[in-house]
Parts: sequence; structure tokens; C-alpha cells
Amino acid sequence: MDWFNAVVQGVLLGGLYALFATGLSVMFGVMRVVNLGHGDLAVVASFMALAMVNGTGLPLWVAIAVMAPLFAVLGYVTQRVLLRRSLRAGPMSTLVVTFGLSIILQNVLLEIFSADTRTLGGGAFATGSFRLTQDISIPYLSLATFVLAVIVIIAIQMFLSRTGLGRMLRASSDDPDTATLVGADSRHVYGIATAIAFGTVALAGVMMAMRSSFDPSTGPSRLLFAFEAVVIGGLGSLWGTLLGGMVLGLTQSLGSQIDPALTILGGHIVFLAVLALRPQGLLQGRTV
Repeated sequence: MDWFNAVVQGVLLGGLYALFATGLSVMFGVMRVVNLGHGDLAVVASFMALAMVNGTGLPLWVAIAVMAPLFAVLGYVTQRVLLRRSLRAGPMSTLVVTFGLSIILQNVLLEIFSADTRTLGGGAFATGSFRLTQDISIPYLSLATFVLAVIVIIAIQMFLSRTGLGRMLRASSDDPDTATLVGADSRHVYGIATAIAFGTVALAGVMMAMRSSFDPSTGPSRLLFAFEAVVIGGLGSLWGTLLGGMVLGLTQSLGSQIDPALTILGGHIVFLAVLALRPQGLLQGRTV
């Protein structure tokens, strides 16, 4: 029964990794950009939610509701001000720019909040669970995170397939030059893609902060998990991102059952195995 419980917990953990990875997948799918500051943005959202809750006394759900649209606006502005020019210079330039963004965010957080480890308490919701059987319990927070990840992916898919702006995103992903000729404003389209990425990573950062501790240096590890989920699931597939997150979560959960030292290492081994045996990922498709 311990093994079955590990499978359940691994699947639920995969929802969190998928939520982290969704924005990374969208940015790569539309602009072919790997944002090296992705994990640090999640940590920024964690600290901002913590400051909002502690400073104003507002309930945590208000902070969650505020962070996503706030970071979406920040993402749009970041693309128009920072990333737009680097895109013209090529993919290596965007890597350097987002790496610089990562370093700046880490140091700003360090100056403001110090290197102390923090937690974002969620009360009974973050620590409580309900039992399926005597040996299997489902944490409320883990289940809510998994459901949120599925809702976010469905919402993005519906936006991409059923709205004019979403179809323009898909067209820009396939052939940006042709899309521009038929009226697409690449600056606005790329801004919307970045807004989606920043909004989803803000949600992931707050959910992670309720689950575990964080500090200004935890961003790169968040980025690594997101990147592994995207690659395992398949570049260009939102549902593949969910599958990749679940595979990564399952591997870590089952690895910890064998030996706690395999918790993180097991996920890295699966990531390398997918790169070696199926570099296109488990699912082939397109994000946009």
C-alpha cells in the first residue's frame, strides 16, 4: 500500500511541476525563447504573496487572485521593454538576457528579504488531507494544485483554439513572417504569450510556497524541474507538459520509496533517458 500511496502523491506532485512548466512551454512554443529567469519569477511571486499577506492581513486566496494578473501585466511589459530587442539578435541573446534577469532578481530578493528561508502558511488547507483508505491520504493542497494545473492548461488551449488572438498566436508560432503579412502585430502577440507565461508561473510560485520553504536562491531548481517536465512531455505540447510533470513527480516519489537519496536523482535520470531515447518527448504536438 505504501507504493500505491507513493504513486498517488507522485501524480499530484506532477500537477505542480506542470503548472511551473506551462509558461516555459508557451514562451518556447511562440517565441522559441527559453526563459532562464522562469524559476526566479516564481520565487518573486512567493515573496510578494508573503509580503501581501503579512503586510495587509488579507487572506491568502486574495494574494493568489492578485498575483496572476499582476504578473501577466509584468510579463507583457517585460517582453515589450526587455525581450523584444534581444529577439531580433537571435536566441543566444535572449538566453543571455534572461540569465541576467535571473541574477538580478536573485540579488534584489537577497537585498530586500535577506537569505533567510521563508514559508507561506496556508493553515489547515495547506496541512490537511482526507483519507481514501486507512493508508492513503490526499492532501488538500496537492489536489487543488493538480486541479488548478489542469484548469490552466484547458483554459490556454481554449484561448488558443477559439479566439482570434489565440489563433494569431498559433500562426505566429508556425510562420511569424507570414503572420505579420496578414496583420499580426508580433510585439503584441509576443507580449500576450509572455503575459500568459508570467501569470502561470506566479500561480505555481504561490502554490509551491504553501507546500515548502523558499529563499532567494531556490529559483534555479524550480527552473530545472520545469524544464525537465517540458522536455519529458514533449516540446510544443501543453498536455505533454502535464504528462512530463506527472512522470517527473512519479519518478521522484517512487525513488524516495526506494532510497531518499534517489528523490531528485531519479527525475534527472529519467530526463536524460528521454533525451537519449526519445528526444522529441513522450507526446508530440504543439503548444500553439
